[in-house]
Amino acid sequence: MMQLPQHHKPSAHSCCSSWIRRSPPPSPPHKKPGGGGRSRYACRLVPLLVLTVYSVVTVLRIPSSSLVVSPADSERVERREDLEALKTHLPSNQNSLEAREETRSVASLPCSAFISGEAGHGEGEGVLCCDRSHYRSDVCYLRGDVRTDPSTSSVLLYNAPLRSAAEKVRPYTRKFEDSIMSTIDEVTIQPVPGAYNASASASDGGTLRRRCDVRHPRGVPAVVFSTGGYTGNVYHEFSDGLIPLFVTAQRFAGEVVFVVLEYHYWWLGRYGAVLQQLTNYKVVDFRYDRRVHCFDEMIVGLRIHGELVVDPKLMPNGKSIKDFQALLHQGYSRTTSSASPPVPLPLAPPSRPCPRPAKPKLLIFIRKQNRVLLNLPHVVTACRRAGFAPHVMNLRRQTPFPVIHAALASADAMVAVHGAAVTHFLFMRPGSVLLQIVPVGLDWAADAFYGKPALQLGLEYLEYKVAPEESSLAAEYGLNSTVVRTPWVISSRGWWEMKKVYMDRQNVTVNIKRFGELLKAARTHLKNTTVCAKGTGAATAALR
Repeated sequence: MMQLPQHHKPSAHSCCSSWIRRSPPPSPPHKKPGGGGRSRYACRLVPLLVLTVYSVVTVLRIPSSSLVVSPADSERVERREDLEALKTHLPSNQNSLEAREETRSVASLPCSAFISGEAGHGEGEGVLCCDRSHYRSDVCYLRGDVRTDPSTSSVLLYNAPLRSAAEKVRPYTRKFEDSIMSTIDEVTIQPVPGAYNASASASDGGTLRRRCDVRHPRGVPAVVFSTGGYTGNVYHEFSDGLIPLFVTAQRFAGEVVFVVLEYHYWWLGRYGAVLQQLTNYKVVDFRYDRRVHCFDEMIVGLRIHGELVVDPKLMPNGKSIKDFQALLHQGYSRTTSSASPPVPLPLAPPSRPCPRPAKPKLLIFIRKQNRVLLNLPHVVTACRRAGFAPHVMNLRRQTPFPVIHAALASADAMVAVHGAAVTHFLFMRPGSVLLQIVPVGLDWAADAFYGKPALQLGLEYLEYKVAPEESSLAAEYGLNSTVVRTPWVISSRGWWEMKKVYMDRQNVTVNIKRFGELLKAARTHLKNTTVCAKGTGAATAALR
């Protein structure tokens, strides 16, 4: 501001308004101040005091986030609060904080919480996320207006969250194996911004949503997965498919729709009894069903815990592999009513014995192409001498699963050389015996794929490890060769090299004396453990 010249003598009026200008210099010290001087100082102090009080009151009344709010801004803030109150049905004075907390909590949740159901079922807010942290599988979760687009192998999510990006998923549980994953159909998840709605049209710049040919009930999600890859091998059908499907979908208690890529009719025929325990709806063939299916929730991909494993600590409801076995029993049993819920197979305590045959039943699963048990007749004889009633199981591709289930559900013991057929131990009751013959070079695979899972199921697990001289590899490569004596050298070259040598080119001849000792141990275990099973007669008849 402009300073008044010092020679100008302020008037009475200008004295009262001098707080807006620079004050004149004080009187010289040698000059005594009179009444006029006191009035001048009072005129200066009063406006300053008023200004100070006004500033303090203003600061206390105005929010710290904005020191100056115009009437127009204030009106916009009030109008925005009213609109938010309409959206959430909360009073406007509470809505702002609670809405921010809700948004923050949803955004902060990991994608695994939505996949497992721990995040609950939100209303109105779209969700699109993918959990790619597991080395075995990628799993994506969608919530909102979800519609399939079979013409492009895509899934569309309308009203997707802002800045959502498209995701691509191969819904199979062997992500670590590039060669097999390249054969799996890829699903594209395409988010559509919220600005696009059902009433939009080409004339107003919008895009019509795809019309729903099949609108699935609200609250019934879809689970999308593939039956390609190693499907056809019974071990992989369970470990890579059915058990991960159970892990992912059992929490829905049947209120879920399965959408299958690379769908095989024979697969549905073989495992339809299991699928009926997991879903109340027909399976959707994603590739050939050209209709648009609409859901409000979808999971693309399957969660997996490991090889033939259901980890209760990772399940929201504490389910285990025994619950999966109960589901198998419910599906394949010929004596259990379909209306009753799956119940884990019981182990009868020794203090309350149940009727059992004079000799415990033992099933011997044989192979025909590799890892063949070359002295099978001697093995059968050894089983009889140990007090068992042996039955040879020569499975074929067309052998009905209910027949296999009935045989094993009533069996006391099972003998098999390491291979996919060992997977059928899932049909055995807790307390039964699994005796696995382990060829040279397959110790780790035998334990990881079957030994540990069998123990988790409550079976008595025994191993017969083939000695170097009992393997056909000794005759082919030499008893003291690296292949026979140090298998880890070959295995270190990778899975396919190990498979080519130890799985594809090896047969075995067990030492009957040493094998008989394991049979005696199995017999002793069964004498101390009573396993009650229904339908024993029907199962025995199925083997004849």
